[in-house]
Amino acid sequence: MRIRIVDAFTDRPFAGNPAGVLLLDAFPDDDRLQRVALEVNHAETAFAHRLPTGGEADWALRWFTPATEVALCGHATLATAHVLHTTGAHEGPVRFATRSGVLTATPRGDGSITLDFPTAPLTPVDAPAGIAEALGAGPRTVLDTGPNIGDLLVEVADERTVRGLAPDLKALAAHSERGVIATARAKDPARGYDYVSRCFFPNVGIDEDPVTGSAHTALAPFWSERLGRPDLTGLQASARSGRVRTELRGDRTLLSGHAVTVIDGELLA
Repeated sequence: MRIRIVDAFTDRPFAGNPAGVLLLDAFPDDDRLQRVALEVNHAETAFAHRLPTGGEADWALRWFTPATEVALCGHATLATAHVLHTTGAHEGPVRFATRSGVLTATPRGDGSITLDFPTAPLTPVDAPAGIAEALGAGPRTVLDTGPNIGDLLVEVADERTVRGLAPDLKALAAHSERGVIATARAKDPARGYDYVSRCFFPNVGIDEDPVTGSAHTALAPFWSERLGRPDLTGLQASARSGRVRTELRGDRTLLSGHAVTVIDGELLA
């Protein structure tokens, strides 16, 4: 198996969110996929194989964290599309068959790639007991993000609060299926982003995800409603950091960003 490590949602190496990408002839058994993902030990490893021509999708795509398979992953999809385009394995828009339906990735003239993902359905909920203590900040708004994402979206007071969070991850794990997205409006939109976020996913083996495409399918409708614009840019304020351009189109959300291949090698086991 040839394996590549790609930094997604960044235009420079050693930033954004790293993902493993393996292009296969077919999927091996699930246990082997999970073992490879554990060995790669990044937030997600993507496995893809070509599908017969004439169908609704071009490639089958699955995503695994070190602990489990997930239903939706933005940065590993971006990384896979980047590998397909840079290696010549696929030209133009690519359609992926996934657990979340057919997802399209379209290369742009500036070198970025735009993902067409389902918009997360947001449902306001009462703040769970103990969430403020677990997160380390009092919530202003709490929303459920639906089954594909499986997070709580928690708005906190301001950008400084988001950047300073040091949550109790064990306590946080009790409050959602995957984890918690913490967000706030940007302090200074002149710096090129409209809102900030951080994502903590202890239930899938990821303490903090560097840049989370799937979370932006919830962040986009949340902030587009509040800021009155469909086109926004989110900054995920992790240690590696990265930006995601979002465009809300009703029940679909477009996520755009760059990617960089940093390792290209062979899996020998």
